[in-house]
Amino acid sequence: MLIIAVFCAGLLLTQGIALFILLSRLLKGARRRSPLKPLFLSEASVRNVSVVIPTLNEAARISPCLTGLEQQGAPLKEILVVDSRSTDKTKAVVEAAQRTNPRLKFLTDDPLPQNWVGRPWALNYGFEQSDPDSEWILGIDADTQPQPGLVASVVQAAEEEGYDILSLSPQFILKTAGEWWLQPALLMTLLYRFESAGVRIQAPETVMANGQCFLCRRSVLQALGGYQLAARSFCDDVTLARAAASRGYQVGFLDGANLIRVRMYEGIRETWQEWGRSLDLKDATIPARLWAEVVFLILVQGLPILALGFLLILWGLGVDFLFLKLAIALNGVLLLMRWGMLLAIYPSYYRESASKTGAWVYWLSPLADPLAVSRIILSASQTPKQWRGRIY
Repeated sequence: MLIIAVFCAGLLLTQGIALFILLSRLLKGARRRSPLKPLFLSEASVRNVSVVIPTLNEAARISPCLTGLEQQGAPLKEILVVDSRSTDKTKAVVEAAQRTNPRLKFLTDDPLPQNWVGRPWALNYGFEQSDPDSEWILGIDADTQPQPGLVASVVQAAEEEGYDILSLSPQFILKTAGEWWLQPALLMTLLYRFESAGVRIQAPETVMANGQCFLCRRSVLQALGGYQLAARSFCDDVTLARAAASRGYQVGFLDGANLIRVRMYEGIRETWQEWGRSLDLKDATIPARLWAEVVFLILVQGLPILALGFLLILWGLGVDFLFLKLAIALNGVLLLMRWGMLLAIYPSYYRESASKTGAWVYWLSPLADPLAVSRIILSASQTPKQWRGRIY
């Protein structure tokens, strides 16, 4: 009984502190900026945005992205597809789109140097080849689906808020029951660790960013030396954003669910392997902070459902003292908050075909939390050796 009492007391203390930290983060979301809405400018408006799309074997996914960008009016000036010598039909798909979109250009980047990761290298090449009169550089991933009014909206928001760098959270497209179960649990590891999209004041070390839609002033990229600061990073978006914030630049992260959709990975296995590999953000975080975040996730996300089951078994076996009841209550609160978060982020999921994909298991995603946290631990313990078909 003494061991159980000590265990429950320790659980109460550590989880109680973690719950206080979590609440301090989540409550900031009540004052966040509302999701951005599409914006349409006149054709006579200034065109001062260069879009850069890094590609490597994206023939099967890039068409919706190109179609979405073709529908953008001012302030979009040019679209640069920077290809890293794809072996599929990426070039043919882009060249076919060029027939109806004169702003679209196909570029092949230089051979990848030893000290670079492929994505930031392609983005840096596109930045260097972009029109020097473009005030803004907008990085867009090939697996995204830009919605009409995206470019004008994100630029206006950056100018209104005085941001030098602004990225958007997307609306996710999921197509299998496994994705609906695991992906929200993996996403929650980010939402628990950092402030919500739209929160204005953030410390540089907690700044979030999303390379799927990443807007940066040309002058700032020039001052930072392009993507050099993120050359070896597998989370180059967050690495560059935090480096910029630490130098005094204004960095924002807003809700773009109305403006951009993304189909990131095919199935639960690819979601686990590919997305789980970068969610730890270790390339943008010092080790001490990274492992503090891992412990925090264990306490508030990975442990509650397991601890609650164990504690309820003890109670059912006749163990009855105050610390046990308080520990049950605390873990129950954490689980209720977790389901509440599912309601809060539900608009971040594209639901047009949800009824056909087993999307109901979304509401069971808290059961995947121990698995999601274990993926963060696994990723934090390893150095990536392969990314998007490249061996490093």
